Amino acid sequence: MDDKGVEDAAILLMSLGEEEASEVFKHLAPKEVQKLGETIAKMKVVPRERVERVLDKFDLVAETQSTLVSDTDEYVRAVLRKALGEDKANLLLDRILQGSDVSSIESLKWMDPGSVAELLRNEHPQIVAAILSHLDFDQSSSVLRVFSERQRNEVLIRIATLDGIQPLALKDLNEVMGQILAGGERMKKSNLGGVKTAAEIINMMGSSVESSVLDYIREADSDLAQKIMDNMFTFDDLDKIDDRGIQAVLKEVQSESLIVALKGAGPELREKIFRNMSSRAAETLREDLESRGPVRLSEVEAEQKEILKVVRRLVDEGQIVLAGGGDDQFL
Repeated sequence: MDDKGVEDAAILLMSLGEEEASEVFKHLAPKEVQKLGETIAKMKVVPRERVERVLDKFDLVAETQSTLVSDTDEYVRAVLRKALGEDKANLLLDRILQGSDVSSIESLKWMDPGSVAELLRNEHPQIVAAILSHLDFDQSSSVLRVFSERQRNEVLIRIATLDGIQPLALKDLNEVMGQILAGGERMKKSNLGGVKTAAEIINMMGSSVESSVLDYIREADSDLAQKIMDNMFTFDDLDKIDDRGIQAVLKEVQSESLIVALKGAGPELREKIFRNMSSRAAETLREDLESRGPVRLSEVEAEQKEILKVVRRLVDEGQIVLAGGGDDQFL
C-alpha cells in the first residue's frame, strides 16, 4: 500500500472511533499497526472534503464485497497461486492456513529483536533456526545481529539446510514458547527454511556481518555457501534491473532515502539511477550527494535495506523482474 493508501486507512480508522478502530487493529500485522499508528499520530488536521472522499470510497468498496466465497481456503489457494506462482504461493499458504498452529511463533512478531534474542539465546541452534524461518526476514536478521558471531553462523547454516518443519519440531517450538500448538501429529510439514530463506536473512544483515557469515559457511560447506550467494540480492545488484524496473523503484523511494543509500553505491549504479531520472532531478541528486557530508555505514545500510524491501515487493507484484545469475532463470 502506498503512502496515500495508508493515510486513507488512517482517516477511516479515526472516523470509526476508538472502540471500532481497536477491533480492526486486532486483525492487523505488527508492521501494519506500527505504520498506521505513526500515520495517525502525524495527522493533526484533516480537511472535511478528504474525510468524505475516504468514506465514500469505503462505502463503494464495501458494497462490492457483499458476496463471499463458500470455501475460503480454496479461494486463498487459487488466488495466491495465480498471483505468485506455485512455489511462492505454497510458502505463504503453509503459514496462512495453519492458523493457530503457529500462533505462539506469530506472537514473536510483536516483540523487539532484543527480547526475541534473549528468549532464544540458550536454545539449540536447530530450534532457533526453525523459529527464525517463521519470522519476517528483517526481524530475523535483527535478532541474529544480537547473537554472538559463532551462534549466528551456526543458526544460519541450519536455516539454509532446513528442509521444512515436521510436527515433532513444532512441538519443540511449543516447549520454547510455553504455549500449546494445535494440529498435532496430523499437521502437514511446513515449507520453511532453506537456502532462499538464509539468503534473504543475510541480505538484511548488512555487509559488515555478511562477509563473516559467508566465510564461516564456506568453510563448513562451500557448495552451500555458493547456493546462498546465488540467491542473494544486494543493493549493488540493482544494476541488474532494467531501466523500466529502476523507474518503478524510484517512484516508491523518497529522495532523502535514495541520497543516503547511494552514498554506499558504486559509480556504475549511481549513473544508472541518474539515467532513469529527469535531467533536472538527476542534477539535483548529484548536487545533494556531493554536498552531503560523511554518513554512518549503519545509516547507509539501513536505507539500502528499505529500498531492497521495495524491490522485493515490486518483484512479488510482478512489476519488475530480477535476472538470475549464470543462466536464464528468473526470481
